[in-house]
Amino acid sequence: MRLSMDCKATVNIGDYSRGGKTRGDNRAADHDMGCEEKHTPFGVVNEDSGSLHLSFGSSSKTSDFTIDSLYAWWERQAPEECAHVTHIQIKADNGPESNGRRTQFLKRMVEFADHIGKSIRLLYYPPHHSKYNPVERCWGILEKHWNGAKLTDAQTMLEWAKSMTWKGV
Repeated sequence: MRLSMDCKATVNIGDYSRGGKTRGDNRAADHDMGCEEKHTPFGVVNEDSGSLHLSFGSSSKTSDFTIDSLYAWWERQAPEECAHVTHIQIKADNGPESNGRRTQFLKRMVEFADHIGKSIRLLYYPPHHSKYNPVERCWGILEKHWNGAKLTDAQTMLEWAKSMTWKGV
């Protein structure tokens, strides 16, 4: 199974214009100072099937958040599909949360591999070439889909993400 994974920059939740057109009420805060609620999107694309899994966390972009999100992705897979997988190839952008030299990331990745009982091969995109990562393209599609809409709460953010299409699905 070939996967690409990536975290997006943290998204401020609140009455912010986010640099685009708003829908309906066009009043928004000029600055995001004092923002208390933030969410970090995480995505996994199965390059074999084209399926996309998005999750949103309220923690920072960390190794733990990345691996916890992989656990959540794995738990959503059909058992019969998992049974056929012999190994997983994961492409990542070598950012600070998924760097192959980060002890915490590697420790948690080994725990994940042991938990699912599959070998994992980590591949990294070269610097400045993450544009080839399908999840990076997904973030661009999601930003265009949001089109600067005010994401006033986590539920609004989730509803916008659910209404997004990826590869026609």
